[in-house]
Amino acid sequence: MQKILNSAVEFVDEMLDGILLAHPAELKSVGGDNHVLVRGDAPRQGKVAITTGGGSGHLPLFLGYVGAGMLDGVAVGDVFQSPSADQMLEATKAVDGGAGVLYLYGNYGGDVLNFDMAAELAEVEGIRVATVIGADDVASAPKGEESRRRGIAGIFFLYKVAGAAADAGYDLDAVVQATSKASANTRTMGVALSPVTLPANGKPTFELPVGEMEIGMGIHGEPGIRRTTLESADAITSDLVARIDEDLELASGDEVAVLMNGLGSTPQEELYIMFKKVSEILGAKGVKVYRSYVGEFATSMEMAGASISIMRLDDELKSFVDHPVSTPFFAQI
Repeated sequence: MQKILNSAVEFVDEMLDGILLAHPAELKSVGGDNHVLVRGDAPRQGKVAITTGGGSGHLPLFLGYVGAGMLDGVAVGDVFQSPSADQMLEATKAVDGGAGVLYLYGNYGGDVLNFDMAAELAEVEGIRVATVIGADDVASAPKGEESRRRGIAGIFFLYKVAGAAADAGYDLDAVVQATSKASANTRTMGVALSPVTLPANGKPTFELPVGEMEIGMGIHGEPGIRRTTLESADAITSDLVARIDEDLELASGDEVAVLMNGLGSTPQEELYIMFKKVSEILGAKGVKVYRSYVGEFATSMEMAGASISIMRLDDELKSFVDHPVSTPFFAQI
């Protein structure tokens, strides 16, 4: 294991300490627990609060999107581990401004269990909670079984829509409706080129020999749908977009937002090569790219690889995508 760290045991705590020291005006911890972070100006009275959470190891997901125009709070666990229900409850109480709280997180068993428990506890304390679960990974379950799919990089679009709707003054039910519409129109496919090593054990979580790739592998190393020798950027991109297109059923005249996401150690240059092909494929189909995002938005430690997320837009979703954002890890004017 070659990592820049002091102690595998203190890896997450020291990372969180560093983030709070780097962004003292934008983020604050709750109750002395740095695993529970909220906006520096939380709670915002009268605004629906958006709260998320999940395991560490995916920066800028999850805590990187806490800030103006997006999320209000987050609870983070250790690497690839869910935060506790108590941590999620503390985040909920810290961001509640009286208009209710939306839980928005990825579809993983531990997260679902703990968020559901936190929601029950919050309701006892008089805080209304609603939930939308990101489940955009086409590779993880077939069409018609979307509720079984994992949530991966496409949750960025859900954060964007939910945050904008809340800023626009929508009530909790309307924020849920807008975010659910975004979810129904978002699909993601990814490819992994290398394994990831967790600091706690110092060993790769799976084996992927040099010269091979796995289409559809999850961000924790969950099995994909096809392992083969490494293909060209155009061939990989064409495969990923075709699987998204088949599932999302894009049509000529559609407008979309595209997220070209690096998984941790893929150079920006390679992401732009892939985006070039995405643009060509969609253009040939008569689909207009309304907005594009290229970079690291949901990573898996140092995993090499990339994912493509596409969200089909209508006028309302376009207005939400255009909404300005300012967080420690992402800004849009």
